Amino acid sequence: MTSVAPRQNTDPSPPAAARLSLPIEGMTCASCVGRVERALKAVPGVLEANVNLATERGDITFAGAPDPTAVVRAIENAGYAVREETMELAIEGMTCASCVGRVEKALARIPGVTGVSVNLATERALIRHLAGAVSIVDLEAAVDRTGYVARRLSSEAGASGDREAERREHEGRALQRSLLIAAALTLPIFVIEMGSHLIPGVHHWVIGTIGERTNWYLQFALATLVLFGPGLRFFRKGVPAILRGAPDMNSLVSVGTSAAYGYSVVATFLPRALPAGTANVYYEAAAVIVTLILLGRMLEARAKGRTSEAIKRLMGLQPKTARVQRDGDTVEIPLGQVEVGDTVLVRPGEKVPVDGEVIEGSSYVDESMITGESAPASKGVGAGVVGGTINKTGAFSFRATKVGADTVLAQIVRMVEAAQGSKLPIQGLVDKVTMWFVPGVMAAAALTFLIWLALGPTPTLTFALVNAVAVLIIACPCAMGLATPTSIMVGTGRAAELGVLFRKGEALQALRDVTVIAFDKTGTLTKGRPELTDLVPTAGFSRDEILGLVASVETRSEHPIAEAIVEAAKRDGVALSPVDSFEAVPGFGVSALVAGRPVEIGADRYMSRLGHDVGNLRKAAKHLADESKSPLYVAIDGRIAAVIAVADPIKKTTPEAIRALHALGLKVAMITGDNGGTAAAIAKKLGIDEVAAEVLPDGKVAALKRFGGNGARVAFVGDGINDAPALAEADVGLAIGTGADVAIESADVVLMSGDLRGVPNAIALSQATIRNIKQNLFWAFAYNIVLIPVAAGALYPMNGTLLSPIVAAAAMALSSVFVLGNALRLKRFQAPMAIEVRDEPPADGRGRPGGAVGHPVELTPAE
Repeated sequence: MTSVAPRQNTDPSPPAAARLSLPIEGMTCASCVGRVERALKAVPGVLEANVNLATERGDITFAGAPDPTAVVRAIENAGYAVREETMELAIEGMTCASCVGRVEKALARIPGVTGVSVNLATERALIRHLAGAVSIVDLEAAVDRTGYVARRLSSEAGASGDREAERREHEGRALQRSLLIAAALTLPIFVIEMGSHLIPGVHHWVIGTIGERTNWYLQFALATLVLFGPGLRFFRKGVPAILRGAPDMNSLVSVGTSAAYGYSVVATFLPRALPAGTANVYYEAAAVIVTLILLGRMLEARAKGRTSEAIKRLMGLQPKTARVQRDGDTVEIPLGQVEVGDTVLVRPGEKVPVDGEVIEGSSYVDESMITGESAPASKGVGAGVVGGTINKTGAFSFRATKVGADTVLAQIVRMVEAAQGSKLPIQGLVDKVTMWFVPGVMAAAALTFLIWLALGPTPTLTFALVNAVAVLIIACPCAMGLATPTSIMVGTGRAAELGVLFRKGEALQALRDVTVIAFDKTGTLTKGRPELTDLVPTAGFSRDEILGLVASVETRSEHPIAEAIVEAAKRDGVALSPVDSFEAVPGFGVSALVAGRPVEIGADRYMSRLGHDVGNLRKAAKHLADESKSPLYVAIDGRIAAVIAVADPIKKTTPEAIRALHALGLKVAMITGDNGGTAAAIAKKLGIDEVAAEVLPDGKVAALKRFGGNGARVAFVGDGINDAPALAEADVGLAIGTGADVAIESADVVLMSGDLRGVPNAIALSQATIRNIKQNLFWAFAYNIVLIPVAAGALYPMNGTLLSPIVAAAAMALSSVFVLGNALRLKRFQAPMAIEVRDEPPADGRGRPGGAVGHPVELTPAE
């Protein structure tokens, strides 16, 4: 934290010294300390630098204002690093895109802040800063100076959700109340004034009953109540913004309504101060503008609330209470009181309260809101369960392994919130434009006023005023500011409902542009574990007989192929027998006596070594090898009994996913450690376009670079620990959510299901979201580009068209609502591929085939 010591005298003196304390990473010994201290003391302005190896911190004293950037550069040049942290603030009071730019600039100017992203739709600011160099007080003060209110959000996902919901609900009620009051007060003005213009009988009735002056006095009273009652919110924000030299949307409304109202007041009480024939009143314009903009704000607030419904639904998945065993009794306690290690009981139809591992009972659990899969997952002893999922049939108890902010659901909420708060590259142009938009509109209004005053028809002052006010009111930076973030919010929320989590919002845009999808083979295209796929017996032997004898022998081996054979026997209910004289011959096979019968299992060279003729089965073995399976021969009682095959089977949904990717016009590639022949066979079977075979784990990055030649953008899909470098290197990394934690940490997108149909779904959603953003931006820019000149009177010389300030206010209010409504269409996005079928889960529910959730992985949003 930066602190400046105040001086107690007023004599001319050097600036007060300031201190900066930073965490320094990478120091291992006293020489490191000396190296860092020397580097820091060489920074201009540094008076003293003390580095502590034990605390790994450096305390730097400056002669004047601290310069964190120069200090960090010096530390990094010395070979060490300064840790960065992130802080999230809720920003209240922003109404348009120019507000966003102002808050970002104010926060970015704080020494130690390295990056700022402010989101109008979520009303949040994500600040990246040097650890220990910035305090929450500094940040709040900077925001406060811009005229907005900052409040720190809880780090626990969803902890501030209720408060945010309450605040939004309160704001919505306040807007509704203001709108009703404004409408009730505006309606008499509108009926009297517009009725007099449109219906001669109404005009004669007003003049004949209450008279023109009394009519104006009545309108003055009602309009005053509207402007300084419900409309006071615009002045409270807009006027200070003008005084700070940073006008915003509220400023445009304030100036526009004040001009119409002020002119009318002069016409009412000091008509002689105006040129002859120009004493007209525009109370109805001022009052209707306020009412219409309040209507727009209320509709906007409601639409904003709907953009975050996905988060609300996710947060609402967890039950409020849990039934746990305490001191031998079953008690129902609030969810927040559940502790790691508690035994939790779940009955049919109940929601699983927290993450854990089943210790008793079995059931099927609906995990659709976590994985996007509609088929319930089998759960037995040892299976992982996720908080928020729904128990469908049986009852079971489980041991709580993760609670509170550590649960998968809480991590998903944090991840979605992080993605929703991010900015896409496409937003860069918008930010540049909106910073100058409001000042530009005010300049355009002033220019409109002067041109009409100089060149307009009589009464020139009236025309000048009306058209200048129309320019101020019709301009809508709100639509520009909401165009991108609202689409991101709705798109990422819909993705979460489909089991696709964008850890980085930028991946939404990047995924749309990929041209090549590269898959790791093992565990991604395939199930990731070998299975017995074929057993071809010879005459005189039955399948179950052979399987029982072979599995009995393989119980003595720890080879993955042996495990697959034993698992197949267990699954089929085949009995195993005692084994004697087990012998393994490396590179050849194994043999043993099973219930006194000699059994030999191995490759063809092993059979030749033993003197067995495999001629009858050689053709079947070759066919199995051509299908990229591993054939083995079995000899029983001294003669060939069968050929069996073990393989890592392709997931059932893989071919369909690849066909869908081809339908999207994408090239599909595969990276595998298999030999060229096996890889080519798999590629041919699946219709894969390019293959990188015999690739070692550290060669996957090089393979991706080869696929990305000629400017191609490559997405990589993987699940293993050795996939992490490739996931980080790819233009977009997609991790299977049932895979290794480190792979998920390296990815941009997480597919919570192991079903590869999530890949085309994610790409289709990315395309739909970017298309939606472009539609919003086109509307926002086109609206302002076309209608601001119309409001200024550009069509008047051609056909006499002028835009009433009332029409301008209605158009402005509707423009933001249009953008929000268009973004909300993404809520109805239908995934091109429904994820329903699981690759048969093991009976005990321990495995993860086809996306069955095993022990929950760690999911953390990328910064």
